Parts: sequence; structure tokens; C-alpha cells
Amino acid sequence: MQLLGGISVAEFLQDYWQKKPLLIRQAIPDMVSPVDANELAGLACEEGVESRLVIENDAGAPWQLHRGPFSESRFSELPDSNWTLLVQGLDHWVPEVADLLARFRFIPNWRVDDIMASYAPKGGSVGPHYDQYDVFLLQAEGHRDWRVGGLCDGTSPRVAGTPLNILSEFEEEHHWVLAPGDMLYLPPHLAHWGVAQDDCITLSVGFRAPGHSDILTGFTDYLSDNLTDDQRYTDPVLTPSSHPGAITPAALERLQLILAEHINDSQALGLWFGQAMTDPKHAGIVPESDEPLEELELGELINGGTGLRWNEGSRFAYLDLPHEPDARALFVDGERYILRGDACALALVLADQHCIAAQDLAPLTRDPVLLALVTRLVNQGSLYLNS
Repeated sequence: MQLLGGISVAEFLQDYWQKKPLLIRQAIPDMVSPVDANELAGLACEEGVESRLVIENDAGAPWQLHRGPFSESRFSELPDSNWTLLVQGLDHWVPEVADLLARFRFIPNWRVDDIMASYAPKGGSVGPHYDQYDVFLLQAEGHRDWRVGGLCDGTSPRVAGTPLNILSEFEEEHHWVLAPGDMLYLPPHLAHWGVAQDDCITLSVGFRAPGHSDILTGFTDYLSDNLTDDQRYTDPVLTPSSHPGAITPAALERLQLILAEHINDSQALGLWFGQAMTDPKHAGIVPESDEPLEELELGELINGGTGLRWNEGSRFAYLDLPHEPDARALFVDGERYILRGDACALALVLADQHCIAAQDLAPLTRDPVLLALVTRLVNQGSLYLNS
């Protein structure tokens, strides 16, 4: 696979994913950046776009953080070097950037987070740091010098006087300069430090890694919302006791059984997880269609050769239901839709590709229930027409 430097996906996942860095020269040959510095600055001035400026030695302070949206005049006030503009979720706003994610679909949809753009003039950097997640650093324009160190954690020393988690101790183990089309994969917790060699843009393809606390609280909240008030603790067989203040091992065992009964429900876990992992990253990022379609109208468009495409901010996934062999749950933007029998094919068609050809959709539109569901997804903004 050219994106991975000629090694197979299986080899990459076995030997590199979450294990060690991989430098790939010309992962995307003849790379042309889908955005330029002016377009990134324009996005950073928009409400609803997450943007940040990181300025090194700002008024004598190390690596200071400023959050957008910014005024246009802010960029004319910046120094000639040693600053970085970060635009998060660039794939949500630029379809050509979202198209890049199709190259990384050997990782499950639910693990993909977004693509962040980093623009910097010569000397720009966000300092030595580490991330909690896997990342592919794709050089889109200019050149960036990357130094990679060892593994870090929450105890690693930090630079004082900055809101950013900048490492105060950094020992270089690898050193590369990336040109347009080159890409560097880094596993979680690996120290790295990128410095712009000239005006450059780096696209960071980041992946989600839910925290254990988020998983526990999210799933238990979901379970609690689906329990009735009649489901209550009942005693094991009680025996006379001369110590009424004691919480007995038998009582704790009964509590563990109650917890296990719910926690070990794989279907409930899957349904919660599918909804949680497809929930849009930001409210309002998936706007409803301004021109809602009727089912018949959409069917005619599809049969006439018009395909569909995910909204750039939408998330799709599906789950084969463990307790129902002939059923599949389709998850779209935090909502779930249960499909049964032949209708299960719709989940694969919609969730396995971000651009869906008309010929893949046409057979499904003959089912009025499926056509109604696809029409709903178009009208709510999760899908849009792609001719």
C-alpha cells in the first residue's frame, strides 16, 4: 500500500500501530495542499470553527495559547516567525480534506477523530509534547523538521508558565525532515517536536481513544436511563446475625451480580457505544437540509444516477446485534436505526464508504421503508446529493 510506504495494511497493524513510529516518504506523491494559509486564516475567523494560535516567547512567556475566532487584523500583528495557527476539524469544512480520510479507512470509522491543519512560518512550533492518541502527520506544503523521543506519561516534567503541556525534558531518538507528500505515523504517548523549516502546512489525522472514565460513566448512564424503578436490590437468603452493623460478603456478592447482569450485556454495550461514537463532535455541525426532499423525488434522483455523500461532520457505523442474528444497528450522528433481514445491507452501503454510488443505492430504494430512512438522513443533513 503506497500510503504506508509499500508495506501491507496487515503488516502495519501488526508491527507499527500503537507500537512504534513509521516514516513514509511520498505516502501521497505529487501532494498539493487542499488549503492554503489564507484559507486557514479565513476559517480561523469564523464562528464555530475551532482554531488556536500558539506563539513562542509571547511577551517573554513560553508558548502562549490564544483561541479563535480571530479578527482579520490579528494575523497582520503576528511576528515574522515562531508562531503556529491550528485549525481543528478541517475535514468538517473542506470536502477535499474529508476525502483524505478515505485513505485511512483500514482503521474503523469510530476510531477516526478528525484532521487538524497546522500552518507555521519558519521556526513555528507548538513545542515538544505527546498525544494521547495515534496520529498520522502528513506534510501538505513546505518542510517540517521532526524530532521524535521516547514514551511519556502524566508524570513527565512540563514547562512552567504555559497552558500547553510542553515537555521540559526531551531526548531525541529519531530526526527527519518531511517534504510535501511525506507522512509520519506516531503511536500514543511518544514525545515529538515539529519545527517549520519554511512556510508549511501539516495535516494531522487524529484518532479517538475514549478514556476509561468516559466509557464507564457513559455506559452506566445509558444503562441507568433504560432501567425501571421496579428493578431493585433483593436480599440473599438472610441468616440471624449478632452484628447488624456489618455489610456481609453475601450482600456484596449480590451487588456484583446486579452489576454483572447489566454490564455484561454485550448488545446494550454495543448500542450505547455506537450512538456515543457517532455523536457529532460539535453541536450544529450537521445542519438540516434547507430544501427537504420527498421520498419519491430522492428515489428518482438516485435512479437517475445521483449518488450520496456523508456530511463532512457526520459519523456512520453499524453493529451486528449479538442477541438478534438477523438484525443490524445502523448508527448515524448519535442516532440508531435497527435493520432486519435484507434491509441489513443498507448499513454496509451507507457506513463503509463516504461517497455512495447511485448503483449501490438504487436496489435499496425499491424498499419503501429503506427509501424513507435514506430520505430522512438526507433531510436531517447527514447525507447530501453527490452528482
